[in-house]
Amino acid sequence: MSDILHLTSELIRRASVTPEDAGCQALLGERLGRAGFSVERLRYGEVDNLWATHGSAAPVLVFLGHTDVVPSGPVEQWSSPPFEPTLRNGHLHGRGAADMKSGVAAMTLALEEFVRRHPDHHGTLALLLTSDEEGPSIDGVARVAEEFRRRGQRIDWCLVGEPSSQDRLGDLIRVGRRGSLHGQLTVRGVQGHVAYAEMALNPIHAAAPALAELAATRWDEGNADFPPTSLQISNIHAGTGASNIIPGSLDVTFNFRFGTASTAAGLRQRLEACLTRHALDFSVDWNLSGEAFLTREGPLRDAVTATVESICAVTPTASTGGGTSDGRFIAPLGAEVVELGPRNASIHKIDECVSLQDLELLPGLYLGVAERLLGAATMA
Repeated sequence: MSDILHLTSELIRRASVTPEDAGCQALLGERLGRAGFSVERLRYGEVDNLWATHGSAAPVLVFLGHTDVVPSGPVEQWSSPPFEPTLRNGHLHGRGAADMKSGVAAMTLALEEFVRRHPDHHGTLALLLTSDEEGPSIDGVARVAEEFRRRGQRIDWCLVGEPSSQDRLGDLIRVGRRGSLHGQLTVRGVQGHVAYAEMALNPIHAAAPALAELAATRWDEGNADFPPTSLQISNIHAGTGASNIIPGSLDVTFNFRFGTASTAAGLRQRLEACLTRHALDFSVDWNLSGEAFLTREGPLRDAVTATVESICAVTPTASTGGGTSDGRFIAPLGAEVVELGPRNASIHKIDECVSLQDLELLPGLYLGVAERLLGAATMA
């Protein structure tokens, strides 16, 4: 059994359903400690975070990943137990196989091999892991980033091991992500009997024109890097369940996904202005998951592209699509951020898996990026 298959299997066996780490970080931290890394454990609330570094100077290259996974779903629907790594049809199956225990294992092996080859490398090589990526993302990388700001911790380049590839390994890399702004809107009315509507104020009727206007609004035109901003209403709730009562309030859950053509502050202002214009009695509870970020062409993108072309024989497409990742917390520190990982076709699904062929290539991909950025050849 290869080192990458063995280590990925060991991580899958640890049922680290968010926010549990289930010993994954202890296993990886012990390995990196033996390899000469300084290992620091940062625990906030129920969340485990690991910060391992080798070297102390600039520039700083960070590999970023998470050890937590989503729940397995109905165990009886899996072809094999979700937390028992199973080889089948050229794939390794198990919860987290693609998202992202294979990436975490590959990064660990790549870091070990890099310091073996380059014990006196320039700059700093680091690994940052959290057990709060699949959860609310409050006590994970978000909190670590706050601590880094307090310390003045510099990060120049951050490679995130999220499963980015689509049809074949390396065919797509993420060079940015849209921002995500959540809102919980409450519109207040006056409860009453449906037969005496003149004595009540129906918040559903009052809010409907405003919601229709918001749904039809063109928030921006996007730009070359991001599509236009999207507003999606995901839930509307009002009433007691009784058919003869006008509800006293209406609750609406919605989300903005936005690129660099808009800002969270601007979207908030425009939405609230619309509600005010419709004379609604309302309040909005806002939650910004992260601003949009973009890594333009530079050392990190160049290193990732060259490594993928060399190992995978494909030129990756640079994309800003998809949801969010923990890269959104590192980019504001001034870092270039790129995501590169295995294929994402099975993530969060029943029978999640990673191709054995891709698995064997992953450590070399991460090692190649590190060598291009911090290896001895870059000193010339």
